[in-house]
Amino acid sequence: MDGFEVLIPLAPFIMVIAIVVVPAFLRSRERREMQATLRTAIDKGQPLPPEVIEALSKDGVKAPATAARDLRVGVILLAVSIGIAIMGYGVSFEEMDALYPIAGLAAIPGMIGLAFIVLSFFNKNKD
Repeated sequence: MDGFEVLIPLAPFIMVIAIVVVPAFLRSRERREMQATLRTAIDKGQPLPPEVIEALSKDGVKAPATAARDLRVGVILLAVSIGIAIMGYGVSFEEMDALYPIAGLAAIPGMIGLAFIVLSFFNKNKD
């Protein structure tokens, strides 16, 4: 166990790197490899199919929000909230004072999910 206790204060920083930096690096590497493949195809004189050009142009474009997507995200966040609340209820059997802070924590994704569900009813794009 010697030496591993230094990782405890570094854990938040390691998690930020794992969640943000690593996926960005992998996307960058994938884009670089795709560009190299396209460059090789163009150098050899091969025509690019329109599907490839369309896929490259839509790479960074985010799809517009739809009512179905808002409803789906809202239901998922509401389910996460209910799961956290149930966990708090289970923990409260051992420690009675644990229910209220955990229920308060569960309210955050619950309210966001409820907002998404309300937005799904007001969204004009009914896909």
